Amino acid sequence: MNAVYLDGSVIAPAADGPQDILALLGDRNTLARQPAFRIEEAEGTTDVAAYRQLRRDAFVHEQELFAGNDLDDRDTDPRTIVLVAKDPEGTVVGGVRLCPVHDGPDIGWWQGGRLVVARRARGPHGIGAMLVRAACARAEAEGVLRFDATVQTRNELLFKRLGWQRVRDTTFAGVPHVLMRWPISRIAAQAAATKAALGPLLAALPAPAGFVGDDGAPVPGTDVIAACDAIVPSMVERDPEWAGWCAVLVNVNDLAAMGASPLVLLDAVGAKDAEHAARILAGLRRAAEAYGVPVIGGHTQLGIPAALSVTALGRTRYPVPGGGGRAGHVLRLTADLGGGWRPGYQGRQWDSTTHRRADELRAMTGSVSAARPAAAKDVSMAGIAGTLGMLAEASGCRAVLDVAAVPRPRGATVGDWFTCFPGFAMLTADTEDAPPLPAGPATGAVCGELTEGEGVGLRWPDGDTTEGVTSTVTGMGTA
Repeated sequence: MNAVYLDGSVIAPAADGPQDILALLGDRNTLARQPAFRIEEAEGTTDVAAYRQLRRDAFVHEQELFAGNDLDDRDTDPRTIVLVAKDPEGTVVGGVRLCPVHDGPDIGWWQGGRLVVARRARGPHGIGAMLVRAACARAEAEGVLRFDATVQTRNELLFKRLGWQRVRDTTFAGVPHVLMRWPISRIAAQAAATKAALGPLLAALPAPAGFVGDDGAPVPGTDVIAACDAIVPSMVERDPEWAGWCAVLVNVNDLAAMGASPLVLLDAVGAKDAEHAARILAGLRRAAEAYGVPVIGGHTQLGIPAALSVTALGRTRYPVPGGGGRAGHVLRLTADLGGGWRPGYQGRQWDSTTHRRADELRAMTGSVSAARPAAAKDVSMAGIAGTLGMLAEASGCRAVLDVAAVPRPRGATVGDWFTCFPGFAMLTADTEDAPPLPAGPATGAVCGELTEGEGVGLRWPDGDTTEGVTSTVTGMGTA
């Protein structure tokens, strides 16, 4: 039976597609014909020892890829995860490991390897395929944005059937292999879910020339910038104080991205009763006081489903467009890395603002006005990569983001940080000698550039670029 290697590891070929899929999904007829194997994370030293023994049997004695043992530094890395397959008696009959590629900070680039299935368990059960799929799912759950494996050349087709993509030829232990990559679509899916429908929907509405796609709009004939944002109703319902705070936050950020100083806010509140409305307004009031922006009026209605939107007016003589970037401009992210995940929104909403002093908030929201870059966008629910895609689209460019250079808090994985709402974060594009944003406690760094083309590429330390967004984000076109 031909062997399949994943970073030098050996498994039996999976069963043909339909049978393997049914086994994976737990089809009762299929399971009645074969033993029920389960995949789980290795528990304690016993499972790990059994997994390593299988590796020695396969890679040292059977395949003769290594002399003595196949252990390496990844086995002692505390970040390494081992998944094992167990038979109905609880005996380990297969396993795989996955871990970050580098010894330094985890930048969301992982590799799978040392995939093995016991000789007696190989055959039609599809254990190897199930382990590979489990490793892919676990990698994505760990916030990984690049997941690679090295596969023996003659078994490239098998991994393609599992959804992997060929990258290039390579060699491992003197044997021809192929570097393959599991396609992770998290960034593209996030961008599409939040922004993809905008172009067709808004095509018939007029937009100020040069400001297509901006979250604020210059009022013709004035120096006033107007912005309006609504909060997702489910969030208003379950977390009204936070919704009220965010309604101010997102509007002030929209003005700040255009270099405008906020003047006033107006709110529209819907709530089932007065108590719920009071909680919404309490959060809104606290944020308005923190940012120093008065709420001068609005509309409140009771006895209806939860709803909240805020309109903000600001002022600037020199509005900064989101579409002012040009090919050759460098990209900079300036983000507040303080705070942490909002309770109940792990991996989705980073609260960097509620603990800040008023002067710190003003320094951050006034930073675009002070530096006046060629283009600026505040990071929205599309996340860093999705928002960058909007800046690039409005600028008629492609964006390339250096993953390792992006400022990131320690408490967030790369996958979460690139796709979450980060509280305060500004993406700017300008010439290489342009000054950084004077954003007080926020951290800034050059982390990419605009080029010819479209979409967003993620550039890794080895020089490879993976696709974060393959084309436009909104379909609204250039500004």
